[in-house]
Amino acid sequence: MKAAVWHGVKDIRVEEVELREINENEVKVKVAWAGICGSDLHEYQHGPIFINTEHKDQFTGEIAPITMGHEFAGVVEEVGAKVTSVKVGDRVTINPTITHGNKHESVDRYDGMSFIGLNGNGGFTKYAIVPESNAYLLGENLTLQDGALVEPMAVTVQAVLDAGVKLGDTVAIFGAGPIGLLTVLAAKAAGASEIVIADLAEFRLEKAKEIGATHVINSGNVDPVKAIRELYPDGVDVAFEVAGVAPTFKQAISVTKAQGVVDVVSIFAREIEWSPMQLTNSGVSVKASIVYSPSTFRKTISAMNSGQLNPKQIVTSQIQLDNIVDDGFEALTNDKTQAKILVELSGEK
Repeated sequence: MKAAVWHGVKDIRVEEVELREINENEVKVKVAWAGICGSDLHEYQHGPIFINTEHKDQFTGEIAPITMGHEFAGVVEEVGAKVTSVKVGDRVTINPTITHGNKHESVDRYDGMSFIGLNGNGGFTKYAIVPESNAYLLGENLTLQDGALVEPMAVTVQAVLDAGVKLGDTVAIFGAGPIGLLTVLAAKAAGASEIVIADLAEFRLEKAKEIGATHVINSGNVDPVKAIRELYPDGVDVAFEVAGVAPTFKQAISVTKAQGVVDVVSIFAREIEWSPMQLTNSGVSVKASIVYSPSTFRKTISAMNSGQLNPKQIVTSQIQLDNIVDDGFEALTNDKTQAKILVELSGEK
């Protein structure tokens, strides 16, 4: 079967791969749709970041080259002998995180973790094999396209929970890529009264306004710190850093009120220079969020199923697997009118 396989920086190949047999606690999923994530793009541009190239992954036992794709959904095709929670024909979305599971879920994700699609073979292919515990039933109101958006939506739901956004809060978001846009949705759903987002791409800022941002700032035209401080002289309650570069990290702290919270959601491809005195002089707390707990993943499915969250609003393209490099990775690299790109596999709705 065809798969999009990571071999190295700027080296993703659509090639034939063999599918292994499933184990007794695993599920074989016929993939319908898969999303290209910012983490995938980082691996394409700068990797390896998460992908194992020196030794086999501790959780998956796999090593590069790896079939990518960790935002995906499909239909259960086969189940292992001991699988009880899903059956053949069920529509499922995949929680791609694999952990030790030895600690409470609030801290389990920080105790060591791997990703299906980064540390083990994932969903940019016809069939994917996943542990039973990673396959979550979709709500009846959700399509399989919606299912491919649960994972990135859950990232931002977790970030908003971690940052403690509450009713009436003011929020600033630095970066209007897919995760930044989804953070708008998550913050709005959590009760934020005003959401300002800063980015360089006018198209993405317009998209942010469409989905609920109350203010948008083009950082190429104005100083975002000055502009946000004019709106909120005392600073915002919570800021999210979703760009992954030094300037936006510092700007996020600069616009946050005394004893407010900055939450880092992005993946930094390289180290940055920064003085902690910026915190000492402001009383701002910096947190960071990575992925989500199982409970947050389930809550995200429920909120999407009820219509409280609608991440499909940020989808800008649907492409074919054969064209994933040019129409997917290269498009996201060079075309700022792109936000979330879905890859069609079976194409089932």
